[in-house]
Amino acid sequence: MKKLNVLDWLALVLVVVGAFNWGLVGLFKFDLVAAILGELSVPSRVVYALVGVSALYVLVMVGKLGEK
Repeated sequence: MKKLNVLDWLALVLVVVGAFNWGLVGLFKFDLVAAILGELSVPSRVVYALVGVSALYVLVMVGKLGEK
């Protein structure tokens, strides 16, 4: 089985952060990223973009792991 490298772990952490944030939005209408970094500020938009790219990366990573 392939060991996860630093990029794999970083992507997984960002996806978990994004999922947690969406859970807060869905349950409590509270956006933690916006609360910390500002609503639609440049830093919050960077975090949202990184979470999205990480989700795509994790999808590809899971697909490759499923082939083995």
